[in-house]
Amino acid sequence: MPPNDQEKIGIFIKKLREERGMTQEDFARSLKTSQSAVARVESGNQNVTVEQLLKMSDVLKHNIISLQDTIDFKVEGGRKLSGSITTNTSKNGAINMMVAALVNSGTTILHDIPHIEEVYRYKELLESLGVKIKWINDDTSLEIKPPKKLAFSKMNKAVAEKIRSFTFVGAFIHNTDTFHLPHSGGCKMGERTVSSHKYALEYLGVNIVTKSDHYVISHKKLHAGTIPLYESSDTGAITAIIAASRIEGITTIMFAPPNYQVQDVCFLLERFGVRIDGIGTTTLTVHGKKDIDVNVEHYNSEDPIESMFFLSAAIVTKSKLTIMRCPIMFLTLELEKLKRMGLKYKLSKKYFAKNGRTELVDITVSPSKLVAPTDKIHTQPFPGINNDNLPFFVPIACFAEGQTLIHDWTWENRAIYFTELNRLGADIKLLDPHRALVTGVSKLRGSQIVSPPALRPTAIILIAMLGAEGTSMLHNVYSIKRGYADIAERLNSIGAKITVLRGV
Repeated sequence: MPPNDQEKIGIFIKKLREERGMTQEDFARSLKTSQSAVARVESGNQNVTVEQLLKMSDVLKHNIISLQDTIDFKVEGGRKLSGSITTNTSKNGAINMMVAALVNSGTTILHDIPHIEEVYRYKELLESLGVKIKWINDDTSLEIKPPKKLAFSKMNKAVAEKIRSFTFVGAFIHNTDTFHLPHSGGCKMGERTVSSHKYALEYLGVNIVTKSDHYVISHKKLHAGTIPLYESSDTGAITAIIAASRIEGITTIMFAPPNYQVQDVCFLLERFGVRIDGIGTTTLTVHGKKDIDVNVEHYNSEDPIESMFFLSAAIVTKSKLTIMRCPIMFLTLELEKLKRMGLKYKLSKKYFAKNGRTELVDITVSPSKLVAPTDKIHTQPFPGINNDNLPFFVPIACFAEGQTLIHDWTWENRAIYFTELNRLGADIKLLDPHRALVTGVSKLRGSQIVSPPALRPTAIILIAMLGAEGTSMLHNVYSIKRGYADIAERLNSIGAKITVLRGV
């Protein structure tokens, strides 16, 4: 019997792999999957998606199918969501704990790591430096084992330029006394200052010189110190905490935001045996250890930003939806604002995340008639409204009676992206680079929009499209894939109708 199409694809993939001199294990490692999964594909016993074929094409340096380089979402709006959806674990927690794992000479296993583009990029950078890092436990956990010396000369600079690579500095300084690092990337929402990182590290004996396209980072002797954090930066605090964890003595970090990702890193460092006083407050005292060499397993916590994504989606579609496993400490003020706008919701009893530290609840949202708040909605360092949660109030305000002033004081460019919702019929006026005035409208209508080069602005466009009447097209959705795994499929599971399109 001649092979079917699935078997033909498997035979072709096997041929390409063998021509490149790769074993199934090599191929699986590059694909971030298991050898058994590769074997099933090559034998024709497993279906493969277009996205998987694209990844295989990249690894094998050969186009298995001809596709355009973009992915688009076709969104049929105006549909009710229903049932329940579980909050995934945190992007920011995952990537920052991947960095923190470098201060441990032993093996660190991080459980419940999301399969998102940002995690893949961090993994690629670590691999280029010689770190042994692989997916285990059916690709749900990362096992990380640093080498004795990181291979800075082999650093994948192309990847380092795409991500917030400066967050690695707190760990890198314990591996060498001098190295170069490309300027950081990430979402394009304005100038990404590294001042809070730079000034904090200076208090610990680190010298940083800024060049046109990279930093030169060096030190003679590291020492503990007292750090007044230059600004209330989550990543700045994390860099300081990681750096202090391997410096003998007591380092005090003042004005540190006790946000979820900062706490996640502290929880992991405590598993390494580092004592940290003041977790959950703005003053952290780190009792550093010269050497850390332990085998540790630790769980990533749930992502409050994703919980807020689904809260916003439920509100704009006027749906009854339960969002499960929400980290309530980091959503309480957001819910208070929504309550005062008229949102009806119920909370379950609190229970703990797998890390045994983070408190979770299930939130059930009911269709509600909303009114604009009497004052502005603005971000503040935790316990204020989270920087990444603020944009989700924009599509909500589009359906609230009255005018809502959204003040995004952190980023000088992100508010500009809010006006993209005007293409859907919203009424959003940009007052200045930081403030947008949103006037509620009776309905939104479908339209075509190209995704901004930033995660949260792209996410709120998708949410608005769910609440808009008719069909919308969201083009080039790479930005949203940086932080949300299988978001179209997950939304479809609760009643949305999103078609993932690729040029074939």
